[in-house]
Amino acid sequence: MANFKGHALPGSFFLLFGLWWSAKYPFKFLMKKNKSSKVCLERLELAEGIVKVIFSLVGILAEQFVPDGPHLHLLSEDRESWVKLMNWQHSTMYLFFGISGIVDILTYSSLRIPIGLDRLFLSLAVFNEGFLFYFHVHNRPPLDQHIHSLLLTAIFGGSLIIMLEVFVRDNIILELFRASLAILQGTWFWQIGFVLYPPTGGPKWNETDHGNIMFITLCFCWHFAISLCILAISYTLMYWLVKIKARKSGAMELGQLKSSERNSHVPLLHNSDED
Repeated sequence: MANFKGHALPGSFFLLFGLWWSAKYPFKFLMKKNKSSKVCLERLELAEGIVKVIFSLVGILAEQFVPDGPHLHLLSEDRESWVKLMNWQHSTMYLFFGISGIVDILTYSSLRIPIGLDRLFLSLAVFNEGFLFYFHVHNRPPLDQHIHSLLLTAIFGGSLIIMLEVFVRDNIILELFRASLAILQGTWFWQIGFVLYPPTGGPKWNETDHGNIMFITLCFCWHFAISLCILAISYTLMYWLVKIKARKSGAMELGQLKSSERNSHVPLLHNSDED
């Protein structure tokens, strides 16, 4: 994790899920009255759980089996020191998201799982992520600590919102807020990578300069503003998509109705021989 790729990987995961939620929940809200879409939405929830498990497994394998990873060794060969505890922390973070994905799969399978259990485990996974990161940056330079502490704002905020969803189910406001914080997490992971581990090999930021700390705080606010803009664009696109679909469906039903009325008014032709 102590490199650019290590921050880009989880950043991509959170960004993809945030973008997915920003499209799924508006579509779900706008199609609420359409009973035929219920089965499709449940299948999407099931697919989301499967993807979450796959992403978590990829994250664990990446943390453990990179060339300088712990390769599932927690203690050194002489049993006198720990092996790559940072990688173990990140593996544990992915593990909890994997458990959340398994609960998602069970929730939308044929088993009778209590309603809200999927949100509960997702909230616990996000809280566990924040808990690990809170003790992740002790004794580091001020900028390093500050940029990670800003990430904790999005993480613990997301955990709280998801916990509320356990009791307030299918609330579009909470769902969109959760999506915005997921997008914020994703983009901010990338920002951390660019600041602390420049991929181009350029000059590093002065991690003790107070001006840099103030600027990076501004950047965090801008990232959140961008995530809200993405939500607005996504909601608008889903609104127009549902509207166009409704128009096409209405036109099709109207055409079928006219066709049936036309057939009902066609006079029966009698055979002259029979007359």
